[in-house]
Amino acid sequence: MQDRIFYSIGFGFIFGIFLSSFFILNLYLLILLFVLFLILISVFKYLVINKWGMITSFFFLALFTGFLYFSFFENRIIYDQNNLLNKEVKLSGEIVSDIEDKDLYKRFEFLTFDKHSKILVKTESKIDLKYGDVLNLEGRLLAPSNFLTENGKEFDYINYLKKDGILYTLEAKKLEIIDIGKGNLIKSLLFNIKNTFVAKINTLIFPYESTLLGGLILGEKSSFPNSLREDFIKTGTIHIVALSGYNVTIISEWFIKLLYFLPTVLAFYGGILVIILFVIMTGVEATAVRAGIMAILVLIARNLGRPYDIVRALIVTVVFMLLFNPYLLYYDVSFQLSFISTIAVIFFTPRIEKYFQFVTNKFNLRDIVAVTFSAYVFVLPFVLYKMGNLSLVALPTNILVLPFIPITMLLGFLSGVLAFFSFYLALPFSYITHLFLYYELNIIKFFASIPFSSFVILDFPIILTILIYLYFIYFLFRRGIKVFFTEYFT
Repeated sequence: MQDRIFYSIGFGFIFGIFLSSFFILNLYLLILLFVLFLILISVFKYLVINKWGMITSFFFLALFTGFLYFSFFENRIIYDQNNLLNKEVKLSGEIVSDIEDKDLYKRFEFLTFDKHSKILVKTESKIDLKYGDVLNLEGRLLAPSNFLTENGKEFDYINYLKKDGILYTLEAKKLEIIDIGKGNLIKSLLFNIKNTFVAKINTLIFPYESTLLGGLILGEKSSFPNSLREDFIKTGTIHIVALSGYNVTIISEWFIKLLYFLPTVLAFYGGILVIILFVIMTGVEATAVRAGIMAILVLIARNLGRPYDIVRALIVTVVFMLLFNPYLLYYDVSFQLSFISTIAVIFFTPRIEKYFQFVTNKFNLRDIVAVTFSAYVFVLPFVLYKMGNLSLVALPTNILVLPFIPITMLLGFLSGVLAFFSFYLALPFSYITHLFLYYELNIIKFFASIPFSSFVILDFPIILTILIYLYFIYFLFRRGIKVFFTEYFT
C-alpha cells in the first residue's frame, strides 16, 4: 500500500508538471482543487472506504501540486528589463558561464549588477574572455524569439533560454574588461579543466574527428559544421552527440569492464568515480550533473540486477530535479534524452537481449548492441517530434555505428585524461580513437549522401508521440497495469 501511494504521488507530481507546460489553469481553481483532494484523502484515510480511491486521491493531489508549483515558479520570473527592449544600453556585470567560442563570435551568459538579469551575450570581440570576468557592455537589448530550423521546424528558443533563467539577448558592440577572477573559484577551476581537456583532444586528434569526439564525450556541438550536423540528422544519429545519461553510462560501464580483475564492488565504485570525474571535466554544468545522476542510477540498477528496485530512486531523482527547475521536463532536450534512454537501458534492454544471440559475446559486444539498440528505439519518437526528420537509413547506420561508440568514447576519454600527464602516453590511445572516429564519420557521410535518405515531417504530432510512449509503458509494465485495473475495478 505504501509503495502504491509513493508511486501515485511521484507520478502525479511529474504528470502535473508535464501538463502545466501545455495548459495554464487559474491559480484559485488549482488551490480549490488542491484543498478538495486533501479533504478526500482525509475521508478515505479515516473511513477506509476504498484503498484505490485513496491512492487515486493522492495521485490527483500530487498532480495539482505539480500544477501549483509550476505556476508559482512561473510567477517568480520578473522581466525587469522590458522597458529597455530594442534600445541601446550600457550594462555592467559578470560572466557567469563558460565561453562558447565559435569561429566568428563568442557567446556567454552575463549577469547584470543592477537588476540581476541574466542575458545571453554575443560578441565578435577578439578579447580573451573567461568565466568570472567583470565587463562593461554596450549593445541593443533584445527579447529572444523562436526560429525555424533547417528542417522547417519551429524551435522554441524562448523557453529553451528561459529554463536557464535567460530572458534577454544582447549583441555587444563594445566590450571592456574592468576586473577578472570574480567567479566561484571551484567552478573556475573546473571550467579550466574542461577547456584544457578539449584543447588536449584537439592537439591529439585531427580537427574534423575531434569535433565528433567533443560531441560524444562532452555534448559539445557548437563547433559542428552545418554539413556535419545535417548528416547526423539525415541518418538519425544526432542522439549520440547529445549529452545524456546514456553517453556517460557507456564510459563508466567500459571502465568497469577494464577493471574486471578487481572485486566487483571495487569495479562498480570505479565506474561511479569515472562518472564524477566526467562531471568535473565538463565544469559541473547542470546538463552534465543531470546526465551523471541518470548514469549512476543505471549502474546501480544493472549492478543489482533488480531494475524495479531502482525505479523509486529514479522517481525521487526526477522529482528533485523538477523541484529545482520544473522547466526541465518539457524544455530541456538533454534531460528528456537522459530520462528516456535511462528507462530504455534499465527496463527494455533485459527484454530484448535474447534476440541478439547471433551477436558474439566477445568483449561483451552482445550487451553493447542490445543497450544501444534499446536506447535508439526509445529515443526515436522523441527525435521525430523534436527534429522532424524521418530517416530511411537510420537503422543500418545505427547498427554499423553504435556498437563502436562505447569504445570510441572510452579511448577518447582516456586519451584526454592521459594527455594531462604525458602527450606520448596518450598518443597510442588517440591514434586508435582517430581510426574509430574516421570510420564512424565516413559511415554517417555515406548513408547521408544516398538520395532520398530522409524526409522531413514538419509537424510530427505530440499526441502520436505521447501515444507511442504510452504503448512503450504498457509493453514494459503491462503486468502491473493489469493488476492495477483488476484490483481497482473489482
